[in-house]
Amino acid sequence: MAEFNSILLVGCGNMAGAMLQGWLAAGLGPERFTVADPAPRDMPPRVRTLASIPSEGSFDVVLLGVKPQLLGDVAPRVGALAGAGTVLVSILAGVELAVLEGRFPHAAGWVRVMPNLAASLGKSPMALAARGLDEAGRAAAMELLAPLGTPEWVDEDEFDLVTALAGSGPAFVYRFIDALATASADLGLPQDKARRLALAMVDGAAALAAASPHDPDELARRVASPGGVTRAGLDALDEGDALRRLVERTLRAARDRSAALAAEARGEG
Repeated sequence: MAEFNSILLVGCGNMAGAMLQGWLAAGLGPERFTVADPAPRDMPPRVRTLASIPSEGSFDVVLLGVKPQLLGDVAPRVGALAGAGTVLVSILAGVELAVLEGRFPHAAGWVRVMPNLAASLGKSPMALAARGLDEAGRAAAMELLAPLGTPEWVDEDEFDLVTALAGSGPAFVYRFIDALATASADLGLPQDKARRLALAMVDGAAALAAASPHDPDELARRVASPGGVTRAGLDALDEGDALRRLVERTLRAARDRSAALAAEARGEG
């Protein structure tokens, strides 16, 4: 299969909705999309919207965007649509390719994707793993997802950690931004001003990091002059390697939860 022109979204909550928004913003025609959701958000014109999964139809891609716990409920109806001409794409956390293949054995291929909400802006990192796709199918999957950000093939045994980093990571960054703003307010800045400055600083710093040939550690070193203001702050941040240890603990907790969800999906939980 060389092209994915007709796409059914089964469930269109926050994540699948962000993907749809990103696709449309990138210029993909809304007539390519059908959304099956009992309580859909406002849909753009010409996106076909259904209150339930259709009993029949021909789709190049069926994207599972429901909660992982609902996989068993939707699988029988989706299975009727996921035949030899359809690639099954899943954004369900913890649901492995082997589980997808077992649930939808007649599909042309199976793809796991882990995006984040920045897909709506075309700025999401995305981990991909697949079974059953030839080179043309893999290229078509990359072409479909490229408007949403930066898709990258990974080994499936890396998926739990990639989920923690790229999927859950925005929440951790938001917490850090909030901590910057709250600490600045505690030290005397008005709360609204502290929030605006923290957001603008992180936006600019991320853009510079993305454009720079230097890694973030080197960028931090270049900002900090010996004996200067930034160096004093970094010394506090780096004391006892506390920040790295905290981030490692955070990623481990998210990774382990993803692995637990995978075990549940396999029926081991």
